[in-house]
Amino acid sequence: MTAIEHSRTVSVVGTGTMGQGIAQVALVAGHPVRLHDTVPGRAEAAAAAIAARLDRLVEKGRLDAEARAAAVARLFPAEQLAELADSALVVEAVVERLDVKQELFAALEKVVDDACLLATNTSSLSVTAVAGALRLPERFVGLHFFNPAPLLPLVEVVSGHATADAAATAAYDTAKAWGKTPVRCADTPGFIVNRIARPFYAEALKVYEERAADPATIDAVLRESGGFKMGPFELTDLIGQDVNEAVTRSVWESFFQDPKFTPSLAQRRLVESGRLGRKSGQGWYSYAEGATPPEPHTAPATEPPAEIVVEGELGPANELIAMAREAGITVRETEEDRGTRILLPSGGQLALADGQTSVEFRDVVYFDLALDYRAATRVALAASEVTSWETLRESIGLFQALGKKVSVIGDVPGMIVARTVAMLVDLAADAVAKGVASAEDIDTAMRLGVNYPIGPVEWGRRLGSSWAHELLDELHTRVPTGRYAPSLALYRRTYAEMGGE
Repeated sequence: MTAIEHSRTVSVVGTGTMGQGIAQVALVAGHPVRLHDTVPGRAEAAAAAIAARLDRLVEKGRLDAEARAAAVARLFPAEQLAELADSALVVEAVVERLDVKQELFAALEKVVDDACLLATNTSSLSVTAVAGALRLPERFVGLHFFNPAPLLPLVEVVSGHATADAAATAAYDTAKAWGKTPVRCADTPGFIVNRIARPFYAEALKVYEERAADPATIDAVLRESGGFKMGPFELTDLIGQDVNEAVTRSVWESFFQDPKFTPSLAQRRLVESGRLGRKSGQGWYSYAEGATPPEPHTAPATEPPAEIVVEGELGPANELIAMAREAGITVRETEEDRGTRILLPSGGQLALADGQTSVEFRDVVYFDLALDYRAATRVALAASEVTSWETLRESIGLFQALGKKVSVIGDVPGMIVARTVAMLVDLAADAVAKGVASAEDIDTAMRLGVNYPIGPVEWGRRLGSSWAHELLDELHTRVPTGRYAPSLALYRRTYAEMGGE
């Protein structure tokens, strides 16, 4: 264990929300903490604000009064940078500008001991670039906390190009000793969470731009079928449209405008209009007093088919067979090698989203992926102008008989959940292959950092790499921009699963 001893001083430079939060974490863990800000008086005000938050923790029974008094006694505002000289760790949480951070750390190197660990809480800048002008860049590391730092457990420990293993290990062990869940990652644009999470927002925005569904319906499908805690439209309203769009643009530009990270024009227009979400009172949704949240599209009640025929294996949706029987629907299974589909009494077909579109086939309705079809409360269906009403009606009735609300969306390849999950699986596989982070750390980061129901690597294992590869390959055929081209890592995994066939 190489965690910094509790008796050693931890200093935090920058006393905004993140700086105060990080300082509180170190303080409660038992360290003496120094707070510094370039604006006179802010460090003292921040110390008072932290003490007030500790008072509230005592009131709620989460901290005893004695521990609170000891913590406040260890908290020291520092008006001058020179007062940080005895620090074992300095964490920076100032404005997201490379020149400002570089200037700060150059000044810190003249103050602290050579053994002092230096860390940046940047979420968008290169850790390597921030350390680029340092005399000892090997002792520099990224410590990316998530807001609010005292409550959220995840910390991304980012190694820059010159970061020594010992420095990264010390930062990792210290975060763990503070009660956090650290994950290691390389210095890549967006680190783990902000890199891999992009499709969750981007694919929803794309479906909206294609006029296949409205924000409320897309959010509902990803929550109630995909298992996500919040939909992307309500989540970006909470984060702030300007903040989310800026992160997307930063990652896209850092990857030399890779089409997989292309920002959304619809979101850009929303930001330009000043509709930034909750903080401005209007984003995708209205937050004005008395505003009624929009309802997702839900199909009216329809009679289910009395009998269905299942050809082949339904793969991720195989549980639907048992569920249909339990609902009193007669199910016949055949081993016809004509693909995976459900035949309806009308002669139409129902198929799991596979990256193709309904209009390409005669009388086909697609249904979306679900994290767990038994637990899902909503399922999306996609039909085209050539789909007969009878086929759509029977498809709606079938899922309603299984206890699901049904949202009918436009005929877009990959639908909503399926294309989102396939992209998450692909980006995670690519990140593991390129040494960004381990599979375990990626899944941990995505579960704790953005509250995903399961990590994308685990999701890929459950679905099989070939499922994601085939769906993305079909999407790439229909949208040949490079956005959906399966990564080499996913390609290799797919063929490894197939035994090299």
